[in-house]
Amino acid sequence: MAVRYFKKGIRALGVAECFRRGASEKSVLAGVVMRADLLVDGFAFSTATVGGLDATEAVIRLYERLGRKDVNIIMLNGCVISWYNVIDLHEVAERTGRPLICVTYEPSPGLEKYFKQNFPDDWAERLAIYERNGPRVPVRLRTGHQVFMRAIGLEEEEALKVLDRFTLHGSIPEPLRLARLLARAAFSSAGELARAGFTGPGREQLAP
Repeated sequence: MAVRYFKKGIRALGVAECFRRGASEKSVLAGVVMRADLLVDGFAFSTATVGGLDATEAVIRLYERLGRKDVNIIMLNGCVISWYNVIDLHEVAERTGRPLICVTYEPSPGLEKYFKQNFPDDWAERLAIYERNGPRVPVRLRTGHQVFMRAIGLEEEEALKVLDRFTLHGSIPEPLRLARLLARAAFSSAGELARAGFTGPGREQLAP
């Protein structure tokens, strides 16, 4: 799918998460659908296992739950979430049929030693997914801030234009900034909602 970054009506799905190790076995993923004119017109949630290997499915489930065919591009706030739960970027792009931009904000020497230290039984699987995602590319946004980007299904130059279109200030594109706030709010409310019995058909029960 071609991304017409110059169109006012281009829609991005920004996905971010929140978790607190030891507080719950699950993290909360929030998705925000936002147009390039910064109009928000959709939300969705899913959960992933803290320290698990289900982050890819959690992102795809969130996208499918929206039921939106007008999303032009997916933005992810990192590909290693929920305590080393690695998202397979190529699988997400392939199964959703949408190009994808993964954004991080700090340089990293690599994660292999952390996979080995914390997950002696399946570190190789985590590392294989992480390496399959490819290297990060440092880019400078029009705001002057540097971020690190992986672009799947679109050229790096085009991906940078999309990020610039959605970034008002600082280094975090608005769909991701709002998704982070929403995930934190949902996570902090999860216990109360679960105790009140808020569940729905085909949806995960919120972990208290």
